[in-house]
Amino acid sequence: MSESTVRKPPAAVQPLLELRDLDTDIALRRGTVHALDGVSLEVMPGETLGVVGESGSGKTMTALSIMGLLPPGGRVSGGQILFEGRDLRSLPADEVRRIRGVRMGMVFQDPLTSLNPTMRIGVQVAEPLRVHEGVGKADARERTIEILRRVGMPRPDRIVDNYPHELSGGMRQRVAIAMALVCSPRLLIADEPTTALDVTTQRQILELIDDLREEFGMAVILVTHDLGVIAGRADRVAVMYAGRVVETAATATLFRTPRHRYTEALMEALPESAIRETGAHARLYSIPGLPPDLSRPLAGCRFAPRCRHVTDECRISDITLSAGEHQHACLHPVPTTPAAPVTLPAPVRVEPAPQPAGPTAGPDEPAATSVLSVRALVKNYAAHGRGLLRRTAGQVSAVAGVSFEVGPGETFGLVGESGCGKSTVGRLAVGLERPTAGQIMLDGTDLAGLAGRERRRMHRQVQLMFQDSYAAMNPRMRVDAILAEPLEIQKVGDGAARRARIATLLDQVGLSRRVLERYPHEFSGGQLQRIGLARSLALQPRLIVGDEPVSALDVSIQAQVLNLMRDLQRELGLAYVFISHDLSVVDYMADRIGVMYLGKLVEVGPARDVVRAARHPYTQALIDAVPSITPNAAAARDGITIRGELPSALNPPTGCRFRTRCPLAQEICATEPPLAGDGHQVACHFPLRPESSAAPARAGAVA
Repeated sequence: MSESTVRKPPAAVQPLLELRDLDTDIALRRGTVHALDGVSLEVMPGETLGVVGESGSGKTMTALSIMGLLPPGGRVSGGQILFEGRDLRSLPADEVRRIRGVRMGMVFQDPLTSLNPTMRIGVQVAEPLRVHEGVGKADARERTIEILRRVGMPRPDRIVDNYPHELSGGMRQRVAIAMALVCSPRLLIADEPTTALDVTTQRQILELIDDLREEFGMAVILVTHDLGVIAGRADRVAVMYAGRVVETAATATLFRTPRHRYTEALMEALPESAIRETGAHARLYSIPGLPPDLSRPLAGCRFAPRCRHVTDECRISDITLSAGEHQHACLHPVPTTPAAPVTLPAPVRVEPAPQPAGPTAGPDEPAATSVLSVRALVKNYAAHGRGLLRRTAGQVSAVAGVSFEVGPGETFGLVGESGCGKSTVGRLAVGLERPTAGQIMLDGTDLAGLAGRERRRMHRQVQLMFQDSYAAMNPRMRVDAILAEPLEIQKVGDGAARRARIATLLDQVGLSRRVLERYPHEFSGGQLQRIGLARSLALQPRLIVGDEPVSALDVSIQAQVLNLMRDLQRELGLAYVFISHDLSVVDYMADRIGVMYLGKLVEVGPARDVVRAARHPYTQALIDAVPSITPNAAAARDGITIRGELPSALNPPTGCRFRTRCPLAQEICATEPPLAGDGHQVACHFPLRPESSAAPARAGAVA
């Protein structure tokens, strides 16, 4: 046999991207922040690598170092960035720029701020083609329309002429993905691509990235603080803390047997873990302290000051990643001996009822002891046309006949997609907006009918906790003035009494007196949310409306805020309206849940019943879209998936507003069903049957 006929073994697959001992520094006036310290990672062709950790862990800085998009003062100070076998740090700047523009793409966290508000969508998506490939204007437009179509954009031939502010959040994220993919890169870096999106849009975006990875044969680095997203999408996971990789393994291995104590703590901080382990609303594990200051010299394990298992050796030893497939940098890792199996509740299988369900009961009358009773609430906004005269073009139906009640010490969860009207209900409840029709009964008094001094006095009883506490605070006011402001407006006490009240508030939310002399920009997100909660408590209200109060927080900080809110509820007898798109958080916090869709409540009932035995197809779709860290959780679900964009509230569908996206809809759904039931109410002609073992089936064509 000649040498030419001998079959040589295939060469080993080489990493598409390899980071070797990467160091990144950020020069500031107060010193140098060592953002990355010896980061080593590999990404294989066609693989999805999940990078997870708290804010400040270095995950975004790793992505920006790869892309060469570091902030002012930032530089890669050591190590190698090997892409397709070539070290980007040793190549000429023009060649690196072309590689990063054509062979790599990046999707940023907030598409609205990453898109140019003065440029049309088509021009922005086509820009990489024009700059890096020299494509003509007409050809670039055609390729732009094609890539927008491939990322699932409706009417791409029209969208190319729109501006970013004219699109929804999910559509803007699709534009950002199209920009990253228009040159067919081999590597896509997605930095928190779904953090600001509701769960249904998040699921659509993540499935889109998975599909495009298969279509383009590209690798993906998925950067996120959401462990559920990583568990369901990544092939391998790298956990980062304080600028270092502390654990890396195959996804299934890491979530089944985490080894580093930081990874274990992140998982225990999730509401899903507390509910799964105890079956009740147990206190969430809260990681104590804060990540270290990376501008100072650090010795030993960087997680040691916050670790429950720390020893003296941890504080002095420089711990590196262990060898093998499952690497970790921990002297006292989580034992690998499997714990006793946790018995999970059997998956709920549902099917549509064979016959339309008539009304069994009207909406319950609010109890006399309710803190808040919302009755047939309606809010319409005038929609103005374009042009100089801006004539009224119709009405936006933001809230359409919503009714619910909240009792003393109770938490009512309000969930739904972005644009469903839940935040509008919150603003109406606290008096920031006036309803078009209906009643808002606060302790038996109709808030909607009050004005002047009477209205201001009633505002003492209800306060709003904002999603973005920083945006809700005056950046030129110190914390002492921020907390004193509601007391001064309501003329509560004298100076000494107000100072005493502020001191009490700080004790209640766990903040030091030293924060009073600082400004909002000097605090972390979790500290700002504590200050926002303190301000909400200043007037000793009976009801607090929390509008997405933890959606922008890391899981560890989220656990601290949720624990604090529950502690204060027990201590002060507070009632909450907890608004969120995250059903896992609402499931943990709420006693009862109301599910909203396009301005209407479609299901109301006890939290456990709504989450574990949903009756409305929309509720089930929300549940199925929630990412989970439980292995194979998605396989145990029925899988109702919402497709398409939310209909316009300017011209909502007749009858059931969900029918245009519902897989079970029939002609009768064009007539509006009542919110009916005993305790667990549902507005559906074909409610799901939790007791059945059959999967939901399509009952007929969408009307």
